[in-house]
Amino acid sequence: MKLRRLVTAGAIGVSAVLAVTSTGIASGSSVPSDSLRALADDYNLKIGSAIIPFDLDNPAYAKVAGEQFSSVTPGNEMKWETVEPTRGTYDWSKADRLVSFAEAHGQQVRGHVLLWHNQLPGWLTSGVADGSITKAQLRDLLQKHITDEVAHFKGKIWQWDVANEFFADSWSPQPLANGMNGDDFWVKNLGTGIVADAFRWAHAADPKALLFYNDYNITGADGTNAKFQAAYDFVKSLKEQGVPIDGVGEQGHLDTQYGFPTKMQQDLQAFADLGLRVAITEADVRTFVEQTDDKQTPTDQLAMSAQPFYYDQMLKACLAVRSCISFTVWGFGEADSWVPGWFTGEGYAGIYNTDVQPKTAYYTLQQDLQLAQDGAQKRKHH
Repeated sequence: MKLRRLVTAGAIGVSAVLAVTSTGIASGSSVPSDSLRALADDYNLKIGSAIIPFDLDNPAYAKVAGEQFSSVTPGNEMKWETVEPTRGTYDWSKADRLVSFAEAHGQQVRGHVLLWHNQLPGWLTSGVADGSITKAQLRDLLQKHITDEVAHFKGKIWQWDVANEFFADSWSPQPLANGMNGDDFWVKNLGTGIVADAFRWAHAADPKALLFYNDYNITGADGTNAKFQAAYDFVKSLKEQGVPIDGVGEQGHLDTQYGFPTKMQQDLQAFADLGLRVAITEADVRTFVEQTDDKQTPTDQLAMSAQPFYYDQMLKACLAVRSCISFTVWGFGEADSWVPGWFTGEGYAGIYNTDVQPKTAYYTLQQDLQLAQDGAQKRKHH
């Protein structure tokens, strides 16, 4: 999903009173023992957030990003349209900045994303549309893109989202597409086998990086579990073919107007039983809001409890599956949430508010990690 940029007066006001070093961590401080990252470390679990590197100019934002999270994911900065806006000319600057921030803060990086139908460079899509880029050339361009990007960050990326959102929603007639008409750019032009090829190319460029398939609604959130079954059958076939896939990521974009997907733990375990690692990769929980002066206030008071409860249930599902290695929120604060720009009238999706202050959802995740100490050592030595 795409993070949007929203600067708030509140965030700027907070930043003015904090003294920080060039890395974003307050002078003389270390990672707090009750931070999410410190508590999750007992479980050999990485707690992460999507980050927009430009926001690191806000000291309050940078302080939270460095102290609370043990992994980071670029919101947009590793997508093809950003790294190669002009054919043959790469711009790694924004992504490099985030990787440098992670290195300075002892964090892992989730690379996002190598193969997706969205946020492709205009020169690529227009070239395919007008026939100036043939299908054979498109395949070669994709191989070069994946090889060059993975090689550029070789040794610096813990997990790569290699392929993203290839499966239709349960109500769509197509099993390997994104949209009601099965009109996925890559499947339409290069066939379903391109997914396996993408994994092979990424592995060749960096054999040590963990390679993930990433999607939404693949742990029962569609109400039927049909999308899970389609994804499960496909990644199982990849494993059987010897394709170098290491994990499956469930995005975790939830909405309080729908029930919590009670099969999440069960489905994560099913992927794990294939010998795969699993992760919650883009967690947020949206609800209907009133938007006033950049403040997002739920219209239903029950949502104030439901929103942290859904976070609680997602984290517990991950903690219950030993092979769940990371839990990532898709932007920790509301100022950068993609939700209001995508879902009319909805918001309040993060664990920090627009003033970069923790919400109930943050304290709920913190408490879950604090209360689960008994199983920590068993998990850590798995």
